[in-house]
Amino acid sequence: MNYQRFAMLPELLSLQRPISDPPEHDEMLFIIVHQVHELWFKAVLHELDRARELLMAGDEARAAATLKRVRSIVKVLVGQLDILETMTPVEFESFRDRLETASGFQSAQFRELEFALGIKRAAVLRTFPDPDEHGRLNRRLAEPSLWDAFLRFLVHKGYEVPERVLGRDPAGALKPDPEVQRVLVDAYRADPATVNLCELLVDLDEGFQEWRYRHLKMTERTIGNKRGTGDSAGVAYLATTIKPAFPDLWEMRMEL
Repeated sequence: MNYQRFAMLPELLSLQRPISDPPEHDEMLFIIVHQVHELWFKAVLHELDRARELLMAGDEARAAATLKRVRSIVKVLVGQLDILETMTPVEFESFRDRLETASGFQSAQFRELEFALGIKRAAVLRTFPDPDEHGRLNRRLAEPSLWDAFLRFLVHKGYEVPERVLGRDPAGALKPDPEVQRVLVDAYRADPATVNLCELLVDLDEGFQEWRYRHLKMTERTIGNKRGTGDSAGVAYLATTIKPAFPDLWEMRMEL
């Protein structure tokens, strides 16, 4: 065993293949940043699955440590957009047509990540005909999200979370719930350890919203209000996605 074999570097470093002919200089950067994003998405999914298991088991300390790790990864994802912003609109246009129908909207892992957090829309599955991707998304749609696991954690701590909330269809979209917010208010007033966990979830939520906002501004800076790659609505669509994954943790603050 050596470093190259352990990290599978020959295989990894052979995957950056510009399709422009002759190759446009900036296409290599574009490929690498997106591939690295997908690697970090894989790491985030791995950690979110772990965090969910720990919350379900009531393991507060290790769940908090795992959420801190995810928060750090999200900061790296946000920082990577600085690298893409070094590419001017003209440099992107030099190879943009080669992307044809390819679009970041087609990232199955990013949709898995949304589902893992609780941002669930069954209609998304229609855009993933590949059996493996469709199967992974369908599984995450049906299973409890990180927020569902957190509610179970609150029950483990002795809080009276409404049974109708605990028994909701995990494939449904999360909606603010005043009774859950009252539970959170009680925790914030008397339970510092649970507050720490809540604030880590807020950090994570805010981090993903920051990534979405930075992605929107990067897109606007690069292509303005043109249609996005894959004929998406581009900036107009991205603006609709900047909203919290855990709305109760934001709305309850009005009651503190």
